Amino acid sequence: MKVSISKSEVAGSLAAPSSKSYTIRGLICAALTRGTSEIIHSLGSDDTEAAMEVLGKVGVSIRQLKDHWEVKGGQFRQADSDLFCRESAATFRFMTAVSALLPGRHRLTAGPSLSLRPVEPLVEALRQLEVNCFSEGGFPPVVVDGGGLRGGTTELPGDISSQFVSALLLVAPRAREEMTIRLTTPLESAPFVLMTLDTMQWFGVSVLFSEDMNVFQIVPQPYKPTKYHIEGDWSSASYPLALGALTGEVMVSNLSLESLQADRKILNLLQDMGASVIVKGNLVTVRKSTLKAIKADMSNCIDLLPTVAVLAATADGVSQLTGLGRARFKESDRVDTVREGLERMGIPVTVEEDRMIITGSQPKGAVIDSKDDHRIAMAFALLGTVVGETVIEGAECVSKTYPEFWDELRRLGVEVNTDGK
Repeated sequence: MKVSISKSEVAGSLAAPSSKSYTIRGLICAALTRGTSEIIHSLGSDDTEAAMEVLGKVGVSIRQLKDHWEVKGGQFRQADSDLFCRESAATFRFMTAVSALLPGRHRLTAGPSLSLRPVEPLVEALRQLEVNCFSEGGFPPVVVDGGGLRGGTTELPGDISSQFVSALLLVAPRAREEMTIRLTTPLESAPFVLMTLDTMQWFGVSVLFSEDMNVFQIVPQPYKPTKYHIEGDWSSASYPLALGALTGEVMVSNLSLESLQADRKILNLLQDMGASVIVKGNLVTVRKSTLKAIKADMSNCIDLLPTVAVLAATADGVSQLTGLGRARFKESDRVDTVREGLERMGIPVTVEEDRMIITGSQPKGAVIDSKDDHRIAMAFALLGTVVGETVIEGAECVSKTYPEFWDELRRLGVEVNTDGK
């Protein structure tokens, strides 16, 4: 599907969609619980549907009611076919670890983009725990023989994906013996691991960890049924908030200032760039402002790279974004995809290893190939509202995390035309 964006001035309000990351974590914890839990204000999207589908295949009952989902866990069975996780990296990685607890052998498969993202560090960490599993050259598919998790000590790097660490943490309480997870390199994206620990705590599970978050110790303990409330998603909220800074005034509700989500940093980044940001309770208002260049380390909020890059494209001066290494292993190589998109729109960009240098100037309309990456599609749509005559190819990919995105832009006053698939 192609979407055309015209130059627009926006005004209005919306509620941030529920957090994808918390929804998937809540589903996994509820599945590991012997009993029925409620996931309240859950997000419906491609990624969360992928999680529900694979959990359903292994015996987890999920009823989608009007304002919550009922999840009955604890009674696993062997699936009668592959566990296809679509393009949901969290689902794939978490379920790789969960498969060690399932009866029988399971083969986990992924969509085309996710099949290019590494999984071997997690597979090797499970092997250290005496789980029989293997991948195809370090990438999906993965085959796991289940039957239970003994426990013990395992090591893995902390700077490739925090989801590997989260996957091990999620299953550790169900091991027969105490489990220790040691990281051989410093943990990046620590906020995502804190989100996992927070979700586990909601379900009655406690974890001991070192101050530098390089060692985690988990004793066998049960997950307990609970009512789990999903907060608003700061990653999705970053787009309307940035839109306000670029072309008008946008108010976004359903946001927690105390959130552990890494992408809450969008507020600090907007303020550092000179945007007008007003916070009242769970409501954040951002108004069009003259933006200035920024120097920012993106390593702990790497999903904000496309959003901050398009803001920098219109800012006065030269911005430097660092800590970009893991952005190359997302739905696309986001360092290269962002660079390509900015250059198509006439913005000077230089990439040096894990640093991107963006010279703010007057962008021009262009055709942007999203590479089926939802964050690329949404971010460059924002820049399209500044200059118009912008086409986003593969625009349907936003359904991965923000299915209502194009409708929300229209409600805010953006002229959005859809050409269909």
